[in-house]
Amino acid sequence: MDKIIKNVIIDGQKSAIVISDGKIAGVGRAFAAKPGSEIIDGKGMTAIPGLVDVHVHFRDPGLTEKETIRTGSEAAAAGGFTTVLTMPNVLPVIDQVATLEKQVALNKEKGLVKVGQIAAITDELTTDRVTDIAALKQAGAKAFSNDGHGVQEAKTMLEAMKAVAAVGGIMTVHLEDNGLADGGVVDPAASERLGLPGLTALSETTQLARDIELVRATGCRYHVAHVSSQQSVELIRQAKKEGLPITAEVSPHHLFLDESMIQGDDTNFKMNPPLRTKEDRYALIAGLLDGTIDMIASDHAPHTEEDKAGSIADCAFGIVGLETTLPLVYERFVASGLVDLKTAVSWLNKKPIEGFALNEAGQLRAGDAADIVLLDVEQAFQINPESFHSKGKNTPFAGEEVHGLVMKTFVDGQLVFSKE
Repeated sequence: MDKIIKNVIIDGQKSAIVISDGKIAGVGRAFAAKPGSEIIDGKGMTAIPGLVDVHVHFRDPGLTEKETIRTGSEAAAAGGFTTVLTMPNVLPVIDQVATLEKQVALNKEKGLVKVGQIAAITDELTTDRVTDIAALKQAGAKAFSNDGHGVQEAKTMLEAMKAVAAVGGIMTVHLEDNGLADGGVVDPAASERLGLPGLTALSETTQLARDIELVRATGCRYHVAHVSSQQSVELIRQAKKEGLPITAEVSPHHLFLDESMIQGDDTNFKMNPPLRTKEDRYALIAGLLDGTIDMIASDHAPHTEEDKAGSIADCAFGIVGLETTLPLVYERFVASGLVDLKTAVSWLNKKPIEGFALNEAGQLRAGDAADIVLLDVEQAFQINPESFHSKGKNTPFAGEEVHGLVMKTFVDGQLVFSKE
């Protein structure tokens, strides 16, 4: 049965969307309904394409007390995300073809949204044994990452880049030199003030500089996860000017928070990489606005209350983000007048689709998958962790007043979330 979403606002104009067989059959001012069509009145709502997040953690299998594919994808749908890529640091690690195939099937069975799987660069994420990149790509890996761990040896990274380049894959990299990180948990600017070990940005930038040279040598498509520092932005900017195949993401917490905002030993402000200085944060915003940074990704990292209990010194790294990313981006960028909605949405849809070749995701065009989100952009609301669909409640944004409330989310034309 066809669906028609009528009276929605698209690019400032009242419009209608026709859905047929899971695809968008048309977008325009008005359409004649076929007999039997389901009519959905979108009055007062703004339609945007379903968002894409290339960096989430669903913890399933092995760590399901933190999150499951089901609860993670429910959070995604509630946050307006219709396609997500999950990292391989589950138990067992996604580093073998059989494990990947089982995970791909599980993601499809349990996911409310489109859940793509990223595979490991090296066995167990921490060894120097490069995985069977070609076989994993053939089995459905969307990208390759050791997220949570930097690849320590240049020789290992070179071998991995050659293998990824040979199969036309993409590598999405957590940058962290263990020796320079040295057990740090906050930016050095906050270290003395908070009495906590510092984690220098050199841990990120030195690996990035190394990897840029390896990209130059191999031609590997290379994506920088959760950029955090001003110097990293400049390194990426220069690499792009040279035409190297590099893309980058930034998380909402690195865009909207910095170390000066950590007022005490609040574990919801612990993430890796850590919040850096105000100057770093401004450089990230500038890099996003000028295209140096391509996209926004949540790095959704749910934990139990026990995981985040105690001190920043010894609790788990990470915060949730799937249900806060869109309203935070809307509030800070669109409602403030810094950019228009189309630009903000491009960071969360068009750019990740292009960067990761996610052709199964839709962009609100005729012929695309009917991945559609309806927003109420007028109603203000407070971020309330107790209302999250995610098992994780760990966020430093609790209580913030924002706009951009997701009212309905459709995946392939099927309603997967409704606020009403």
